[in-house]
Amino acid sequence: MRTIWIVLGVVVLLGLMSIWYVARRDRARTTSGEDTAATRAATAEQERHAAERHGAQGGVWQRGQQGPG
Repeated sequence: MRTIWIVLGVVVLLGLMSIWYVARRDRARTTSGEDTAATRAATAEQERHAAERHGAQGGVWQRGQQGPG
């Protein structure tokens, strides 16, 4: 029984150490200039696409409001 408790204690200790290591590593990681530039480019592309879609939908709505003649 004592061996089981020792093994379980070691497993729990290793798990806690792994969690601590990953949390510390992620907190220390910094973003690079490339990450920021890529984020800006993706946001600009997304907004451009949304504006085009909005414009196309507005045109369809206006054509529908003009009536038959």
